[in-house]
Amino acid sequence: MAQPADPAEEWTAPAVRELAELAEVAGVATSYRDAEGALVRVAPQTVRAVLRLLGIDPSDPAAALAEAREAPWRRRLPACAVVSAAAPRPVVVHLPAGAVARAELELDTGRRIPLDPPGEPTERRSLDGESWEARPLALPAGLPLGDHVLHVAVGARRLRCALVAVPDAVPGPSALAEPARAWGWMIQLYALRSASSWGMGDYADLADLADWSGRAGADVLLVNPLHAAAPTLPVAASPYSPVSRRFAAPLYLRPEATPEYARVDEQTRAAVDELARAARRDGRPDGLLDRDAVWRAKSTALELLFRAARGAADPDAVDPQAVDPQAVDPQAADTDAAVAGLADFATWCALAERHGPDWRAWPAQLAHPGTPAVAAARVELADRIAFHAWLQRRCDDQLAAAQAAARGAGMAAGIVHDLAVGVDPGGADAWALQDVLAVDATVGAPPDTFNQQGQDWGLPPWRPQALADTGYAPFRQMVAAVLRRGGGLRVDHILGLFRLWWIPSGAGAANGTYVRYDAEAMLGLVALEAARTGAVVVGEDLGTVEPSVATTLARTGVLGSTVLWFEQDDAGRPLPPARYRAATMASVTTHDLPTAAGYLEGEHVRLRAGLGLLGRSEQAETAGWRAERDALLDLLQAEGLTGLAEMTGLAEVTGLAEVTGLAEVTGLAEVTGPAKVTGPAEVTGGGAQFTTAARTELAFALHRLLVRSPCRIVLAAPGDALGDLHQPNLPGTVDAYPNWRLPVRDADGEEVTVERLRTDPAVARLGALLAEVRGASGTGGAFLTPGRGPSAPLKEDPRPTSR
Repeated sequence: MAQPADPAEEWTAPAVRELAELAEVAGVATSYRDAEGALVRVAPQTVRAVLRLLGIDPSDPAAALAEAREAPWRRRLPACAVVSAAAPRPVVVHLPAGAVARAELELDTGRRIPLDPPGEPTERRSLDGESWEARPLALPAGLPLGDHVLHVAVGARRLRCALVAVPDAVPGPSALAEPARAWGWMIQLYALRSASSWGMGDYADLADLADWSGRAGADVLLVNPLHAAAPTLPVAASPYSPVSRRFAAPLYLRPEATPEYARVDEQTRAAVDELARAARRDGRPDGLLDRDAVWRAKSTALELLFRAARGAADPDAVDPQAVDPQAVDPQAADTDAAVAGLADFATWCALAERHGPDWRAWPAQLAHPGTPAVAAARVELADRIAFHAWLQRRCDDQLAAAQAAARGAGMAAGIVHDLAVGVDPGGADAWALQDVLAVDATVGAPPDTFNQQGQDWGLPPWRPQALADTGYAPFRQMVAAVLRRGGGLRVDHILGLFRLWWIPSGAGAANGTYVRYDAEAMLGLVALEAARTGAVVVGEDLGTVEPSVATTLARTGVLGSTVLWFEQDDAGRPLPPARYRAATMASVTTHDLPTAAGYLEGEHVRLRAGLGLLGRSEQAETAGWRAERDALLDLLQAEGLTGLAEMTGLAEVTGLAEVTGLAEVTGLAEVTGPAKVTGPAEVTGGGAQFTTAARTELAFALHRLLVRSPCRIVLAAPGDALGDLHQPNLPGTVDAYPNWRLPVRDADGEEVTVERLRTDPAVARLGALLAEVRGASGTGGAFLTPGRGPSAPLKEDPRPTSR
């Protein structure tokens, strides 16, 4: 853990006071509250390093501070102003004292609205020996949503500022307007294959799952990030470290669902069919997903289809002008115009095939997309660039088909895409957007009780001012691209729109500090893109947050996240469901946490103990888990959810009857020795065990707690209906646990397919239980969780996290 602040800390020395002022102006924290609420001061050398990453030279703090304070005056108008469309705040213009200025607003339709002259000065400053004034420029209320331009004329000089009018809140789908409640499924798509997919779940399976969900009455289907990975081998396993968040993963394409497959000759189609058989055979060695085997087969098949459609088998015979999007698909022009950066992304993919998936290791002349060498490479590699652009259009086609299936089946939102918190520093977005990303920094979280060395997620952050100077264009393109492919967005670590823990390269996770962002602007832009598509937006806001953060999310219509395992009061007791936050999307667990069955059996404790990941003894960890679990069982009993005839067969370890509070259940048995858990895991200790039937009933009862809550959306993982013991990702591991490679399994360890999900009675029963949210009571209520008072510090989720 980081040490609390020391009164003798060097920040009190006069020599660093100007550095502290400079840091404040730049949005860099010199202190923060840790997970326990103690004040921690950041080392001055860390602050200096982060300032340099922001493009600020801290060697002369006084000079840098003066420059930073003068910057808005010399800029005169901000590069971009994000304002409320309903009641926009004035834009401040900096002018020479007494200057006469004329202003007008050019709407995105081309219409120009004359504005009143700037108002009285709010601040004065001497600049280069002249007197200057800051004057507010009032804007009319009720602006149309969208991109406009503010024009200011001062004598012969013409100033302009991009002005984005945003909604005050995410409107969301009308069918989900408060007080409506909804339910749905959350899936790891790669983990659910069908008989027709190529060894892993794909976009066609997603369409099938969406149709099935909608016909059963679900309104939401949350899916893992489907961002692009590098087109090289080995294929990265984690969906949270993509090479791009703007583009989708061709790994999930179904080749047979492309229009090219329907048009090619019989010989090519037969070759593709054989590759499909090979992927199904080789894609799940030992029951685990082998992405490399799948991509080898798919990429070969997709190239066959691409070349057959182009009518050119020899790359040297391809016209370099084929990089033009219309050269492959004449109908794709409008789509490509809406996806800025496709040419850069496809170019990065082609270069990665030649030089490897990390642009930082490429020849120096290729290290930026604007170099002459890259321009030459665009011509030389035109065929490969065209191929990767074509892949993206096919991804868009199949994702659009999946969302259409969702809406066609009656889903109010449909597919909600998970937006990862960042990108691979060596990937396509980091290469193309390096002018607005701090590629020599990574983000993570400071030390806490569970991660005493802090967390480094290895992802480069946005540079706040550089991003604002672009009018937030890369951020908006990313959000728009993801929303274009579905009906909603889950923003991973949404606290990152307020502040991020920056770690200078090589410094170590504990030696970082927070950098502040303009959350009002960024949330407004998310709301704008969501309003254009009628999408729902959810923020992963786990952990304790300041009331201002929580109220800001609530005010902007962004739902928070409720996870049953974390819903506790200040004393650590589980909260009754009536006290849950209403404006949230709720689930029993997440991909980084144990499944319902795994938690009940203590599978997560056994695994972490065996891998040496515990911060305390296994006995202490087991005792802590058991106390939490049994408190939940007591809550189930208090809610009247365990006195059911179906609970027959519940088993207890001798001596724990008083803990579970379930002795009255008919047929209760005692286990006097170690029990074996059905499936791949084996428990060798004396933890409380349940029969499969009892464990299933408890899992259903846990989900009924969520139904009884006021939470707006309630989700479940299909595996929790079938007794799956294994979580998709075990934080703190890379190769020691098969992260992101596990299929959905049942209690016996058997893989669960899409076909089985559609027909399994237990899955249908859990869906019917979740559907009761539509008739359950629950109103809006307060956004803040009880116990989160004004003094609560802003901190990250204290649970282990893996990105």
